[in-house]
This record gives sequence, C-alpha cells and structure tokens, in this order.
Amino acid sequence: MSNAFSPMVTNPYTEHPQALDRAANVKLLVLDVDGVLTDGSLLIGQDGKEALKIFDSLDGHGIKLLQSTGVIVAIITGRNSLMVEGRAKELGIKHVQMGVSEKFKALQILLEQTKLTLSDCAAMGDDWPDLSVLPKVHFAACPAQAHEEVKKRVHFITKRSGGAGAVREVCDLILVAQDNYQRLLQESL
Repeated sequence: MSNAFSPMVTNPYTEHPQALDRAANVKLLVLDVDGVLTDGSLLIGQDGKEALKIFDSLDGHGIKLLQSTGVIVAIITGRNSLMVEGRAKELGIKHVQMGVSEKFKALQILLEQTKLTLSDCAAMGDDWPDLSVLPKVHFAACPAQAHEEVKKRVHFITKRSGGAGAVREVCDLILVAQDNYQRLLQESL
C-alpha cells in the first residue's frame, strides 16, 4: 500500500460551463478592492482616516499564479489608499487606479494602455459602482456577499466572500479554463 499523496484531479468549476467558456480567453482581470480584495469593512481611526485594510493570502497567491501565466491583473477602486498601493506593489500589480469615480472610463484608459479590448477582459466587483464595468466585460464575477443587483449581472458568483478567498476562486477558474491549473499545481508538488 502506497503512502504517496495522490492529488485529486477534479474540476470544481464543471457546474459553471458558461463561466469557464468566458474565462478561457481572459487576458486582463480587473479587481475592485473594498468588498472584493477585502471584506468591505472600513476601519476609521480617530483622525478620521482609514486605519487598516485586511487582505487574504489565498487571493494574493492566486493573483501571482494568474500573472505567471501572462494574465494582467489590475485594480480600479473608488478609494485612495496607501495600503492598496503597498499590497499591489507586493503582488506585482502594475496597473492601479485609485480614487476613481467613473470606473468604465478608467477601464477604457487601461484597455488603451494594455492594447486589449473588452472581449479580453474579466472584472470582479461587489456593488453599484462596479455596474458601469461588469455588464460590459466578457467575463464578470462577484463575491458571495455582493449586492443583489450585481449578482443579477455577472457570469460567476463565488462561494467565498470578498476578502476571504473570493478572488482566488476567480483566479483558479481562469487557470482551469486556460488549462494552466493542473500544470501549476504539479509544479508546486
């Protein structure tokens, strides 16, 4: 009897064929921050400024894995935050737009910079400010706790909430759809 670990080779995304199909050609993943990369909590200090943001390490590793396959990851967020800037730098995310009030205009600028189109783009958001982007991209996703109006307009709703591995689910789905998941897993073993 062998004690060797035998990895399970199953695809947890088979129940989402439309999402897999749409994710197969993604070249750019655009992420919101509050409620997507974080749980959406805003911790305000006595000085009236945001004091803390908590990011999930699973999300961070998923982003790095996705970037290793050539998929560009970008952040477009309504708030300005040194914490977001630091996390983006740590993860190697080069395209970061903060303090954005019109997210679709910011996405158009990003597409010009990367020479990509909406058909190359995936986006993940959780609330009404993201609705200017989500219905226009080829693949739209949201975390489990997203607002109901957002859930009605996406191709994939994660099982996990924002700031608790939801971004990792989307990264994994894209990796599976592009036949990179198993290769990267084997390289990790």
